[in-house]
Amino acid sequence: MPIYEYQCQVCKAVSSFLILHRKEPFTPVCKRCGASNLSRVLSRVNVRLSEETRLERLADPARLGGLDENNPQSMARFMKDMAAATGEDLGAEEIDQMMEEAAGAGNGMGAEDMAGDDF
Repeated sequence: MPIYEYQCQVCKAVSSFLILHRKEPFTPVCKRCGASNLSRVLSRVNVRLSEETRLERLADPARLGGLDENNPQSMARFMKDMAAATGEDLGAEEIDQMMEEAAGAGNGMGAEDMAGDDF
């Protein structure tokens, strides 16, 4: 699908537009501020990979090189990458919450202690 991206010269926001026919006149309008002063930007290329290729990439030991299992931020980043690679929708909020609970467990607080119990 031909998706074109334009950057607003007023608010600098990038807006994406699906353009089915380039023969028809098209004037992009910023989705954030409504300005019509936009310039086309180069879009990132999205390549679809087969499930087999994605799983092979997950098995690569080089992916674990920057992983520090004692650092909650490192673990959260790793879990988000793994979720994206496998197509699982864990949600960034859930991963961040798990990492906060794990960090609290390292401070002597269990998940029950962090659940918001008022004493």
